[in-house]
Amino acid sequence: MNLNKSQHCAIHHKDGAMLVLAGPGSGKTAVITQRTKNLIEEYNILPSDILVITFTKAASNEMKERFYLLMGDRNARVSFGTFHAVFFTILKSAYNFSSENIISEDMRYRIMREILSGYMLDYKDENEFIGNLLGEIGMIKNSRIDINNFYSGVCGEDIFRKIYKEYEARLRKSRLIDFDDMLLYTYELFDQRKDILASWQKKFKYILIDEFQDINRTQYEIMKMLAYPQNNMFIVGDDDQSIYRFRGSRPEIMLNFEKDFPGAKRILLDVNYRCGKYIVETSKNLISHNKERFDKTITAASESCEPVSYITFENRRDENMYLIKDIKELVGNGRCFKEFAVLFRTNIQARSLIEQLMSYNIPFKIRDAVPNIYEHWIANDIFTYQRLAMGSHERKDFLQIMNRPKRYISRDSLRHECVEFAAWKKEFETQPWIAERIEKLECDLKLISQMSPYASVNYIRRGIGYDEFLKEYAKYKSINEEELSDMLDEIQESAAAYKTFAEWHEHIKKYTSEVKNHAKSHEEETDAVTLSTFHSSKGLEYRNVYLIDVNEGIVPYKKAILEKDIEEERRLFYVGMTRAKEKLSIYSVRSVNDKSTSVSRFVEESKNMVKD
Repeated sequence: MNLNKSQHCAIHHKDGAMLVLAGPGSGKTAVITQRTKNLIEEYNILPSDILVITFTKAASNEMKERFYLLMGDRNARVSFGTFHAVFFTILKSAYNFSSENIISEDMRYRIMREILSGYMLDYKDENEFIGNLLGEIGMIKNSRIDINNFYSGVCGEDIFRKIYKEYEARLRKSRLIDFDDMLLYTYELFDQRKDILASWQKKFKYILIDEFQDINRTQYEIMKMLAYPQNNMFIVGDDDQSIYRFRGSRPEIMLNFEKDFPGAKRILLDVNYRCGKYIVETSKNLISHNKERFDKTITAASESCEPVSYITFENRRDENMYLIKDIKELVGNGRCFKEFAVLFRTNIQARSLIEQLMSYNIPFKIRDAVPNIYEHWIANDIFTYQRLAMGSHERKDFLQIMNRPKRYISRDSLRHECVEFAAWKKEFETQPWIAERIEKLECDLKLISQMSPYASVNYIRRGIGYDEFLKEYAKYKSINEEELSDMLDEIQESAAAYKTFAEWHEHIKKYTSEVKNHAKSHEEETDAVTLSTFHSSKGLEYRNVYLIDVNEGIVPYKKAILEKDIEEERRLFYVGMTRAKEKLSIYSVRSVNDKSTSVSRFVEESKNMVKD
């Protein structure tokens, strides 16, 4: 195996702690597997004394196969596993747990639904609400936060604490644990039972951890206990690729490693074997603007690479059309679709691109679950207004929108399945001000019936006051108003290409059907363009990469206000940039959903490195 100097130093390290800074494409998997082999063959360490930890099962399997290939021996009993797999092995031994004690995701949701039935909470999407609740519960466990010091962003603090305690009580009563409990239980076990800790310390004398930048506080505290007192902890990662703060990972854990392990050695894998020279330089410029990081000098192994392409388009349609034209031309010249990836900050951005890829019959695979905006409750409200404008008299349609915005019309006033305005107004003879509101609704629906889909959405928002309803709803629910507004903007933009409601609704029906069919038929597609969020692209590489909608408010995301959040957004963009091997294209637009927008600060930063 051909090794550079830094790889050689890392591979031949034996005792004590070592921090290996492994940038994109620096051969970290080779370093971990080769070092494991060397411990066995060069230093006579028993394979059973070695533990190699990864973050995903797929990464663990790949690492194991690479190691067996290197050794030529599948009997070398090194322990490979994820944090959860290793911790569950420890818990099985201590508590006699089996797989039946692990709660399924379906059961977690079912228990949470039962708990929520006892509270008068208002939410539109139950699954999304429960997912957010479970995410916050996981954050508490992963970071070992005192429940009394945690402030929920999903519901009120008192209610959240009651829900948390009831959820925990139900799990304990049924002797069930979730994945986050595996961490918490192992920490408590080691903390309280030093005899059990000692037996595992004796078993795992050498610990190697991949993707260390993704570690959370509880995982790290357990690893420190497990490695003590020899402290043979060999960690490999890149603080510049720490992008999971929302899951509890903290780059500062890696940044403080040498303080926690005085005398730890540090090695920088300083050659990028994946990206061409211009991509390495450009991404290096960008990440140099982060202050909380290890300073690194990275060079590219390959000189062959096109300069990074920066283009600003008028709108997303122009951006998508140019991108599609570029892919088609390169495929026409002998490239394969699988060599291309289009990356974006949030999965909702993919909607218009998916529509155009389908219309040009370009095969694609989606790495994330892309939400169908047409199935969102806001879209349903808009469609209901349009249905009523086109002549629907169904009671359920009136019930859905008659108080969006607030008209203070009682549900009891709709007595029949078929609603007639004259009879409905008559219900309020003694309350003429309510009758006036019904009459205004009738006039609004007549106006909408004569409009194009785009104009009708605009009128529902501003003429009828749906935007104000969303503001009040967001305030009442303590959720981000901009996210609801963005969804509505996206729905309105999609209507712009259609002249009639029938055309637009037919398109929506076709799009929904095609996306579902596409997901089934292209699961095994081998030659297809990859569509992915920056988060989901981590660890992957492609010959050609397009980063789209690189605009303020999207990249960095508008929720990022504090400096630590901006630095995380910059790391996320850095991950996106370094997926490209040969050609990197960075695209921005001048307007999103008919609103003018500015090019992301990251574009200028990627052109200019911070000077010392």
